[in-house]
Amino acid sequence: MPSALRLCLLPLALLLSACERTPAPAEPGEALSGGATTVRQSDRNAFSLPSANLSPSRRLDFAVGNSFFRNPWVIAPSTTTARDGLGPLFNTNACQNCHIKDGRGHPPAANAASAASMLVRLSIPANDSAAHAELLRRQGVVPEPVYGGQLQDMSNPGVAPEGKVRVEYDLLTVTLGDGTQVELRKPRLRISQLGYGEMHADTLFSARVAPPMIGLGLLEAIPESAILAGEDPQDRDGDGIRGVANRVWDDARGATVLGRFGWKAGQPNLNQQNVHAFSSDMGLTTRLLPHDECTAAQTDCRAMPHGGEPEVSDNILASVLFYTRNLAVPARRDVDALEVRRGKQLFVDAGCAKCHTPSFVTAADAAEPELARQTIRPYSDLLLHDMGDGLADDRPEFQASGRQWRTAPLWGIGLTETVNGHTQFLHDGRARNLLEAILWHGGEAEQARQAISDFDASERGALLAFLNSL
Repeated sequence: MPSALRLCLLPLALLLSACERTPAPAEPGEALSGGATTVRQSDRNAFSLPSANLSPSRRLDFAVGNSFFRNPWVIAPSTTTARDGLGPLFNTNACQNCHIKDGRGHPPAANAASAASMLVRLSIPANDSAAHAELLRRQGVVPEPVYGGQLQDMSNPGVAPEGKVRVEYDLLTVTLGDGTQVELRKPRLRISQLGYGEMHADTLFSARVAPPMIGLGLLEAIPESAILAGEDPQDRDGDGIRGVANRVWDDARGATVLGRFGWKAGQPNLNQQNVHAFSSDMGLTTRLLPHDECTAAQTDCRAMPHGGEPEVSDNILASVLFYTRNLAVPARRDVDALEVRRGKQLFVDAGCAKCHTPSFVTAADAAEPELARQTIRPYSDLLLHDMGDGLADDRPEFQASGRQWRTAPLWGIGLTETVNGHTQFLHDGRARNLLEAILWHGGEAEQARQAISDFDASERGALLAFLNSL
């Protein structure tokens, strides 16, 4: 069937865009994804730059935080007292090892000795006991009794690592509307060499690759009311989209609050996100989490020396927080190009923007003045959505079900290969390119996925050109 005729047989929403409208011009300031904080760099260091509107003195503060984010921590006791206390159980010895170049992690290669920038979260189904209810309230999950909430595959000398992670893939083929075939891969985790005996028979597993670090302070500065305005759990408008916010525990406030960060929006703010990463990923204590994550069965772990109480001082934690708040978003490329504008129109017409909300304005009282009152374009609503069986990990987290995921921000996604040398996407890195990532969408995104599956090669090319401009 000729392409023009096929276009005119699309549903009405696509008919209007494809047959009657030319792509709208770029919006004023559309290239500035992070508002005045945006940086105009698109090379391998594009994700590692400070907010463009930071003063010289504040850039020095950024550099201090960068040093603690980038450089490795060491085992205690050590002459390097500011950076000792690593472990006893951990996944990596530096933040940068997972968030490579402040960018996106990836699953391990076949037969790799380490999971590198991918983690495996653990939990068990909750029962009706008061103890489990309290764990759910404060941690969002019931940790596996022996191995805790995250498998740690590295350890200090004298302590057995918890185990090793391998990933294997089952392949399946999807046929698009024009007959094009796309091979998808579905991961299967293999956990071996368990150091502390068998796991609970009903253990739930969730593989997570490290997400990019750019723009996190801007996401934190979006007013809560603006995020909650997008909720529609009853689908009142009948569009099939039922975004809901996660409600999670705030360690510092001792209260349940809005979740924003993590693949299931399981953390409320950047400081707590950093604190839990120090604890789970590197075995480092802070004032908010003052104890190592050694379970009762891990006696050698519990007996190891520490690197101070806490191992990450409040000053170091504050420096890392400033750094993570001010990693800038790169400017978009080619926003005026006809192909990119056409792809943006197709993105909207297919329904993608119903979850990947293009823009917000940050609050006037943002934690850092440079982040306040900025028009930003993250392409995320920060809400949870049911993404269908294909992406389900079947592991609840706070109020997120095993089928729900937070809408991932898309800003910077087109620079992933430049910065990180790969194009592996989604929470576990299963998608090897953006088209595969789209084709894994289901549940609330099924209608949008089907619309894109029906695109011809020219339309798919335009859509991908738009995504790669972000």
